[in-house]
Amino acid sequence: MLTNKVFIKKTKSGGVMKIVREHYLRDDISCGSPACDKDCEALDRYPLEEKPISDSKLVPVPHYIVPDTNVVLHQIDILEDPSVKNVIILQIVLDEIRHRSAPIYKRVKDMLCNSAKCFYTYCNEFNMHTYVERKPKESANDRNDRAIRKAVGWYADHLIKAGIEVVLLTNDADNRKQAVAEDLMAFTVHDYVKSLSNQSLIDRLANPLNQSSDFGGKTLFPEHLGLAEIQKGIRSGKYLQGTLLISRENYLEANVSVRDQENMVFVQGLYNLNRAVNDDNVVIEMLPEAEWSCPSSMVMREDDAKDEEDEANESMTDTETLIRNKVPKELRQPTGHVVGIIKRNWRQYCGILQPSVIMERTRHLFIPAEKRIPKIRIETRQAQTLMSKRIIVAIDSWPRNSRYPLGHFVRCLGEVGDKDTENEVLLLEHDVPHANFSEAVLSFLPKMPWTITEEEEKRRRDLRHLDICSVDPPGCTDIDDALHCRELENGNYEVGVHIADVSHFIRPGNALDQEAANRGTTVYLTDKRIDMVPDLLSSNLCSLRCDVFRFAFSVIWEMTKDADIVKTDFTKSIILSKASLTYAQAQIRIDDQNDHGNLTKSLRGLNSLAKILKKKRLDNGALSLASTEVRFHVDSETHDPIDVQTKELRETNSMVEEFMLLANVAVAEKILHEFPDNALLRRHPSPPSSNFGPVIKAAESKGFEIDVSSGKALADSLDKAVVPENPYFNIMLRIMTTRCMMQAVYFCSGMLQPSDYMHYGLAAPVYTHFTSPIRRYSDIIAHRLLAVSIGADSSYQDLLDKSKIQKVCNNLNFRHKMAQYAGRASVNLHTHLFFKKRIQDEEGYVLFVRKNALQVLIPKYGLEGTVFLNDENKKSSSIFVYNEEESTQTAGDVIFHVFDPVIVQLSIDRSNVQHMKLSLKLVKPQVPGFSVPSASESSEQQEMDTSSGTSLSSKSNADVGKPPQKKKKKR
Repeated sequence: MLTNKVFIKKTKSGGVMKIVREHYLRDDISCGSPACDKDCEALDRYPLEEKPISDSKLVPVPHYIVPDTNVVLHQIDILEDPSVKNVIILQIVLDEIRHRSAPIYKRVKDMLCNSAKCFYTYCNEFNMHTYVERKPKESANDRNDRAIRKAVGWYADHLIKAGIEVVLLTNDADNRKQAVAEDLMAFTVHDYVKSLSNQSLIDRLANPLNQSSDFGGKTLFPEHLGLAEIQKGIRSGKYLQGTLLISRENYLEANVSVRDQENMVFVQGLYNLNRAVNDDNVVIEMLPEAEWSCPSSMVMREDDAKDEEDEANESMTDTETLIRNKVPKELRQPTGHVVGIIKRNWRQYCGILQPSVIMERTRHLFIPAEKRIPKIRIETRQAQTLMSKRIIVAIDSWPRNSRYPLGHFVRCLGEVGDKDTENEVLLLEHDVPHANFSEAVLSFLPKMPWTITEEEEKRRRDLRHLDICSVDPPGCTDIDDALHCRELENGNYEVGVHIADVSHFIRPGNALDQEAANRGTTVYLTDKRIDMVPDLLSSNLCSLRCDVFRFAFSVIWEMTKDADIVKTDFTKSIILSKASLTYAQAQIRIDDQNDHGNLTKSLRGLNSLAKILKKKRLDNGALSLASTEVRFHVDSETHDPIDVQTKELRETNSMVEEFMLLANVAVAEKILHEFPDNALLRRHPSPPSSNFGPVIKAAESKGFEIDVSSGKALADSLDKAVVPENPYFNIMLRIMTTRCMMQAVYFCSGMLQPSDYMHYGLAAPVYTHFTSPIRRYSDIIAHRLLAVSIGADSSYQDLLDKSKIQKVCNNLNFRHKMAQYAGRASVNLHTHLFFKKRIQDEEGYVLFVRKNALQVLIPKYGLEGTVFLNDENKKSSSIFVYNEEESTQTAGDVIFHVFDPVIVQLSIDRSNVQHMKLSLKLVKPQVPGFSVPSASESSEQQEMDTSSGTSLSSKSNADVGKPPQKKKKKR
């Protein structure tokens, strides 16, 4: 059958265009049930069960469930529970979900692909028995509700002889009323879930009915503006739109990244934040200039847990008294307040329940592990069980009369302090895809045993005769790159960078390619690695291991002895690596004057050329900045860290880096020339001069001037800032400079002007990533572009679509940032494990001086921590005098400046079970009236804790169930 719809559309020239839309209908679409005895289309596999078991007191007979759109959107956690099966997702529901929420759409599609869930998509819009036309003056929502009821009615009649009922789940009272009037079985999702024997599902219900009315009539927040008023205000310039970024140091402060504006708008205080959560797309209104403010110089301690009554009754004014002080005019920043929310970017959050005075109650506060997220009020009947666990919670709403957002329990992860649980938390918190690769993805892997065919040999340059080797960190199995160098007859050098040809194995558009594109990057944690591609590729077929033939994509230069490039060549190749060396092993070969082997000569040639290349790069204005990296030595049985040290950098580290940079620049120039609008490049924006304020001020305190007018001027200034008696001074200055930089990002060349392509840190006009395709998807795209450029592979549609390339870049930028954060969080976790039975004194340097704290860098471990200059009762704060202009803290005869050496005591702070962290206490210089326990006293206390059977996790867990002591309110 066929239905026609005719539309009349006006053209730009003023004419009229007639558009005809044809909609085809069928009468043989399968219902998906093996119990069906009608003339349905036969399926190879029936998703629904033939005899569904009923677990509901409301519907004690076999039945299938049909949820409406809002039930799927808001109760997705219920539907994902393993006990919920035999669900029919109508096509009209699936289409609406796809347009309203991409994340939930993906979760629904995953359930539909999971045979154990027994979910089925029914194409009601193409079945002649269930399709409904929209009536005159009928809203689209009413038409969709009618279509859902029509499909439920058809299913009920269709399966009546099979003895299977069909239940509509909807929280829409009018839709449910009409369904009942049509003799359909319909319930609210809350009533249905409460009728199930699995009572734990009740905790996972989102938006419990009338929940928001339980907090009294007091209005705490202003009302959000409606969409029409927001759009009008944005057009007139009254309101600004942007993304809210809560401060990591102070949850009461945020910046809004406004579109098309370089400077951010500052927002301060709960009232001005107006229920906006980190990463929400918000609308702000600027405050009068007299009310502008600036970030507080205070380092906020994590709040001790309070009774729920205290939390609920604490007034907004009390919370914000610390930040309402008048700010001097010269320090003020453009400040605004949130007036509306355009899009919520809520996700699921990991954390713990806050201890409660009355454990038997169902309403509890959840404390997210992410400090930028507010506490969430949930209802659960499992508080006693969950109190020592890491759990996941989702936000449902945030009423004006509730201090906290309202949410629901999703699932339990495991015990607080357990390493596997904490690893899971950091992966979830940083949105790192870490599920096992699906069967669909694995199906596109090469069949083993894999061999090189004659056809492939003919298409590639054979480089197996060259003395090629790889140089990597110890234990590296995903070897992306290898190098060679040999002297030519004319006295020049031939230098080759050989990169794993991952794009040969991952073809565009298949499930393997889509999974790699979604993951974006391999994530390196301290004790494991989350691969971007399956292990067969990452550690085997693509890895350039020694003594095996491998496919590579090679960049080969002819260079003079002064490292001037004579010629550059790109080719697909076959290589045979002669050795897989660590940085240390390669350095030993270079330094061994008795070693005259071909491989060693190759390494020496590479090393000498790399030094010249580095000097040229630095002379051109490239920055040499610093960051602290640590390496943990792990016990082979317990997998706990037993030693930690900063990573040692050798000449060979720099050698490999220089040639990787050179290859990336060469490939960037080539693909940009061939694809001026579609090249995937990487840029590093020049930071605004205002970013360098802390560095300039810190350098001035030691008599140095930092010129930030250009990258070259900055590099020269840093080179000159040397204090002979403090060799670590220059390193700390470079660490501070690193934090002033903008984030480097991927972009599509057709989306920006060539003047914006510059990579500031490398002083390179154009740059890309090509050298690590095993662990970065950006490099796979660069490989594909380069292969097309040299005629080694064919192009495809998405590669020539700049909007799709930019979409890939946006995901890569997000994944790269989250991978960095996850890696740092993993280092922090293992640092805590390392110090859980240790208390020791270490040398450090003051990195920043704050109003109530010193931020100290510990070079031995590459750690940074905070020494608070007041105790929990803030009695010691009067000892110190803070000079904001000079960034000093004075206590009697002792003055603390930036870069001053100190000795601090390192131990684990167990007071906060949510964020157990490394605690730093000042040992030297000694300040009268501000003391720290001696190492012997601390060791005795540590031994008492250990002998009593408590550990990092158990001691904290033992304290969780105890109600906190009542404290007087601080005004």
